[in-house]
Amino acid sequence: MTIAGWIDKWASACPEKTAIQFEGEKISYGTFNQKITDTAAMLDESLDIKKGDRVAFLGQNHPRTLYLLFACARIGAIFVPLNWRLTPAEHIHMLMDCTASALFVEQDYQDHCEILKEKLPECRLITWGGMDQPGWLGLRQLMASAKGQDPRPIVDPSDPILLIFTSGTTGFPKGAVLTHAALEANAENSIDMHDMVHEDVLLIILPMFHVGGLNVQTTPAFSIGATILLHKAFDVVQVIKAFNEDQPTLGIILPPHMAPLRAHAKWADIDFSCLRSLTTGSCVIPDDMIDYWQELNVPLIQVYGSSETGPTSIYQKAGNVLETKGSMGYAAQGCKVRIIDDQGNDCDIGQSGEILIKGQNVMAFYWGNKSATAAALKDGWYYTGDIGYQDDQGRYFFVDRKKDMIISGGENIYPAELEAVLASHSDILEVAVVGRADDRWGEIVAAFIILKGNSALDREDILDWLGDRLGRYKHPRIFHFVDEMPRNSMGKIMKESLREIA
Repeated sequence: MTIAGWIDKWASACPEKTAIQFEGEKISYGTFNQKITDTAAMLDESLDIKKGDRVAFLGQNHPRTLYLLFACARIGAIFVPLNWRLTPAEHIHMLMDCTASALFVEQDYQDHCEILKEKLPECRLITWGGMDQPGWLGLRQLMASAKGQDPRPIVDPSDPILLIFTSGTTGFPKGAVLTHAALEANAENSIDMHDMVHEDVLLIILPMFHVGGLNVQTTPAFSIGATILLHKAFDVVQVIKAFNEDQPTLGIILPPHMAPLRAHAKWADIDFSCLRSLTTGSCVIPDDMIDYWQELNVPLIQVYGSSETGPTSIYQKAGNVLETKGSMGYAAQGCKVRIIDDQGNDCDIGQSGEILIKGQNVMAFYWGNKSATAAALKDGWYYTGDIGYQDDQGRYFFVDRKKDMIISGGENIYPAELEAVLASHSDILEVAVVGRADDRWGEIVAAFIILKGNSALDREDILDWLGDRLGRYKHPRIFHFVDEMPRNSMGKIMKESLREIA
């Protein structure tokens, strides 16, 4: 079965059941299915999108995002969600890399994308509810011009459906390609992780341009015919309203959400008895956050994975959250996990090494990047670049990242990318970027900078210069202006030393 079959199944079995609730509107599985059919017809007839074409989307969470995803699944196209926190320059790189045939843009980001018309003449730009402008196509007109015939080509479970951009240590974005079979396997893992059932109501507040927002709970919920409470973005008032009025049974909360939620006057009055569990991840979880939810009798379960693994590959469950406290839990039901040393040998129990994942949920390849694919996938194993170990009870523990990646507020930040941008400043001689632990964000970015000559460049000058060169969440929070960098005998900068003083 492809993921499009999920909606067909539930639209037939329970057409009146709510599939999506968004901003007060309830969308039944029957309506959801019809919206997908109409969108698929529009892609095929109005835009001539064919099997294998890439269809990108830029905007915040909305039901139309899901119509587009499943419409792509129907016709065999590949859905490419873009991170709306990034700059036009970053989006241009991604769209050129995947040679997108069309980009659907939410109204709020239409001006942001004006530059794309010149840089990407082969990519059709479709305004998602905004005013028509020269060089843009209007969604309403495209939908109206389609006759509504659902093309339904033959789509195989091994065909790609999702291309998620993630970065490597080089700092250049790579497109991880997930197949229908990978999303099916991920859904099975997630259903097992959450003990998810048809009657569940899931609170979705994470952005769906990440596998965290799209695949930890959202797509698995549709595979089992559950209901999602979709929020456009994280908003404290709306989250509190959802708990009070909609009674979600499952949801995801990340450490950065906790401080603003707990600071709200109405938070302490919420009855959380509706929750069977909450899911968290993306960074090391503070013990006090685990204890806080435990005191409320809400198991806080952790998931480990990445864009390349769907992501669900190691996790806790509500029933074992106490016995696995401090760990990532056990291997997913559909995954194998290895811990290897630098020579590729399996590590002993308790010995730290690189975490390897194998399963149907793992990506097929990096788009257009054979060398990166070969480095990451070997004999079916995905080399995560993360360091961990397994104890004698079979539990997996996260130790550190082999790569220098920083995770701040659930967002992946790659020092090499930021270093390359900062090094292009005419007054900067050398720069090194590391992460610094932070109670709220997990980590924040610290930059060590050697200036040229008598430059008077300061923190504010650099932040102003960075401007729209990189998404603001990637900007350093801490600056150290130094005269020299600590180096090893090979002349390489010792980032371990920098982290100690960051």
